[in-house]
Amino acid sequence: MTTTRKASSEEIELAITQGITFKPQRAPKPTGGKVKTKAKKKSYITGAHGSASAKKKADIRQKRANRK
Repeated sequence: MTTTRKASSEEIELAITQGITFKPQRAPKPTGGKVKTKAKKKSYITGAHGSASAKKKADIRQKRANRK
């Protein structure tokens, strides 16, 4: 392994006296309230995306809600 950049004596002196600090890894952002599956999205629940089976299921859900 060869290096292409030579450190100056000033950089070496700083590294010896102050040490070398490495940046910490970024933690992954929490997903929070994100929807992971398409089945839970509003358009899929209401059948608005065009699927016949989703429209049928939305109709069944609506009828069941009206009975209560």
